[in-house]
Amino acid sequence: MKFNPSELETNLVYKLLSGSVVPRPIAWVSTISNDGILNLAPYSFFTVASRNPPMLCISVGPGVGERVGTVKDTLTNIRDNGEFVINIATTPLGNALQKTAEHVPAEIDEFAEAGLTAVASDLVKPMRVKEAPIQMECRLEQIIPLGSDYLVIGEMVMYHIKDEFYQEAYKVDLEQLRPLGRLANQFSENKDFFTLPKEDLK
Repeated sequence: MKFNPSELETNLVYKLLSGSVVPRPIAWVSTISNDGILNLAPYSFFTVASRNPPMLCISVGPGVGERVGTVKDTLTNIRDNGEFVINIATTPLGNALQKTAEHVPAEIDEFAEAGLTAVASDLVKPMRVKEAPIQMECRLEQIIPLGSDYLVIGEMVMYHIKDEFYQEAYKVDLEQLRPLGRLANQFSENKDFFTLPKEDLK
């Protein structure tokens, strides 16, 4: 079976891509509006873009459902202020993360809606999610239009990690972290880590 993307509706191509490029890490992106309203939303089109200087990127799509034709608050706030924070979500924070994925008016504080604690960042204005074990403060490098979406690239200017998730030699304790991944419209906890080659793979 094969599919030509040019012959399919966008949502059908998205289903194929989001079910194939798995598992995807989730960037829990916090921003702030010009009016000081806190915004928090998850994005699973997310990865490292550069190691020197350290850069991260997310892909922000257009509004969907009742917000078709609108620009997402995350993109608006980053355009206006040039700063954001990427918080790393874990399995225990899954329900709170899902709450922040709901479509709400721009004047709603998603930290409060999800019962999360906003704490000040060191170098940028957007707040961090206190409950998240890792938080990365970013300054906007560039926004690249790509078809219907926008690739947002930011330089990481400060990295926060809770002590219990840090191992020596600048490593993260992945078993303790319990990172949450996205697979199509489902989620999974990343665990059962192993190295390759491994003799008993089936």
